[in-house]
Amino acid sequence: MPSPFRALAEVAMPPIWPVSSKPPTGRHLISRLWNDCSHRDAVDRPPFFRSYRCSPVAWDWTFELDFKDNGIISCSVMQNLPFEIPFFTETLCSFNPIWCKYFDMHKQVVPYTEAWSWQKSIVARRQTLARKDEDNSDMLLVLQHPPVYTLGTGSSEEHLNFDIQDSPYDVYRTERGGEVTYHGPGQLVMYPILNLRHHKMDLHWYLRSLEEVVIRVLSSTFSIKAARHESLTGVWIGNQKIAAIGIRASQWITYHGLALNVTTDLTPFQFIVPCGLRDRGVCSLKNALQTSPNWNVGDMPLMDLTHESLMKEFSEVFQLSLDIQCVSDSDYSLFSSDSEDCASV
Repeated sequence: MPSPFRALAEVAMPPIWPVSSKPPTGRHLISRLWNDCSHRDAVDRPPFFRSYRCSPVAWDWTFELDFKDNGIISCSVMQNLPFEIPFFTETLCSFNPIWCKYFDMHKQVVPYTEAWSWQKSIVARRQTLARKDEDNSDMLLVLQHPPVYTLGTGSSEEHLNFDIQDSPYDVYRTERGGEVTYHGPGQLVMYPILNLRHHKMDLHWYLRSLEEVVIRVLSSTFSIKAARHESLTGVWIGNQKIAAIGIRASQWITYHGLALNVTTDLTPFQFIVPCGLRDRGVCSLKNALQTSPNWNVGDMPLMDLTHESLMKEFSEVFQLSLDIQCVSDSDYSLFSSDSEDCASV
């Protein structure tokens, strides 16, 4: 699905723009910029800028577009003189931003099977809406889990350092990609349920975007340099993974997601080969900050701060407007439970 900006450009245009002493305005201006500007990629990817300037050689005017957070585009038009004189400023039109219903449960420890069931139910509901062209908003769940191990579709049980019949915690084989991982309290788990037709229908782009969210959080809020590793999914501090990512997409609607170790007890990782990588370790944000004298905060403040930064970076990377839905420990009526049962290994 085209971006809101591209959609503005898709209007009927005359094959030859008439010569005029006045510049084109309104939607025709957007379309003209789209068709004639060499920077059309910038128009199609608004996350990285707030102003866009264009002065095509054949025109006698310079156009400066400002994209506002509320969806309003304004345009300053100037004549191409030796010095710039603003000719006028016009509000061109509005676009409909992509809204994302955000269910904030980051302080709650939610059983894995419940969250898994919610996701599948939401995906099924959104697929039905998408077939009617009525799927207009994305969704995001953020929460914690009690101790649990999960396996991807192709995960090998050889990466479990225990007898699966005598597991220290529940083990679930899921439909996500990736190998075995651990979830537990102190880990912020994000389950974005996005319709990639509204973004970009490219799973590699989606994985890299999730990684980008975490990398930005660690850099902007905690001054920690994290990175990707070539051919590996996830986010790393040196040789240790701090965020694991495993996703599934059905008809371009995503579920599962990422898990960021914030104050997580890392001991349960010793009973598995995390992500199937024997020569690499895992770490948490709390441990990474212990070497910094500037950080001395408790577990809950650290969780809250990380959560706030995650939401900011997530909304910016995916260009979503978050519609926050607070969910109490007992109020799970927002989610349907009619999806298929989750199976334990």
